[in-house]
Amino acid sequence: MSEDDWSPRRRPQMADVARLAGVSRATVSRALSDSPAISEQTKQSVREIARSLNYTVNVGAKNLRQGTNRTVGFVIPYQTSVRQAVSDPFFLSMLGSVADAVTDRGFEMLVSRVDATAIDQVASAFESGRACGVILIGQWHQHGQLNRLARRGVPLVVWGGVLSRQSYATVGGDNQLGGYLATRHLLQRGARQIAFLGNADLPEVGLRLQGYLKAHAECGCKVLKRLQVNVPFAAEQARQAIDQYLATRPRLDAIFASSDLLAMIAIQGLGAQGILVPQDVAVVGYDDVPMAASFNPPLTTITQHVELAGEQMVDALLEIVAGRKPSNRTLPTSLIARQSA
Repeated sequence: MSEDDWSPRRRPQMADVARLAGVSRATVSRALSDSPAISEQTKQSVREIARSLNYTVNVGAKNLRQGTNRTVGFVIPYQTSVRQAVSDPFFLSMLGSVADAVTDRGFEMLVSRVDATAIDQVASAFESGRACGVILIGQWHQHGQLNRLARRGVPLVVWGGVLSRQSYATVGGDNQLGGYLATRHLLQRGARQIAFLGNADLPEVGLRLQGYLKAHAECGCKVLKRLQVNVPFAAEQARQAIDQYLATRPRLDAIFASSDLLAMIAIQGLGAQGILVPQDVAVVGYDDVPMAASFNPPLTTITQHVELAGEQMVDALLEIVAGRKPSNRTLPTSLIARQSA
């Protein structure tokens, strides 16, 4: 995150509104809270200037300073065309991790969902004063909108990867390293026809794909386009996509799935065709969700140490609420070798 992205010029303050309106900060505060002590003409003037600066009252921070707001917003976006359920194992793991961290710090949590194409909605909990800030799970395709929210002064921490020209804070695993470790493990086992399952248009998955490609490049192995399969995360759509792919009888000896859910669906699909895992096709997942260890066969996967994610995201958010600039945080990733590979 660059210094420019967190420049005060990008985040208008009440003092800026007061200076342009020719009034005191106290008058601005009263005008924006619709105090009867302020004339309608002054209120209108202050509101117009505030709108022109894209300034919003930091209700959450004010309430937190006064000890009246101890609520953290937790938002899981969804795509209307592919509605990934909150019961997705990764979401449940992340929800539990954040809930533990919020509780340990004496806060409460407000859970909601928003359409990923209207990501601006995540600001409503903060701007209405219901939450002191927001933790958002996933960047989706909304990097630009997330930058604009941060520059508006919305306290925001996103679970995701570090992208170029980023104004918002992120906490996430090292996705490129994770993709590299998963693929290298399969290559070291002798696999050469490794399918990649996932939607690489999503930033985190795209970074995992980069790791997959890097591991192939290091070993001098050719990467075949037919082995890169676009699969959504929503369970039913994923099952259809994977079943359709396997029905083509592709030549492959391993699968790297960009989530444990996709890996488990792939193993079930392979089993339905009489293909044994790992004897015929080795499978590696991503996330190390709780059920991965007890799946049949136990799933080799990449762990992102989600148990640390909640603490890191909540602490980063409270730094922002307190007016400090947080650093992006990258959690360690490592391979957990089990029977599926």
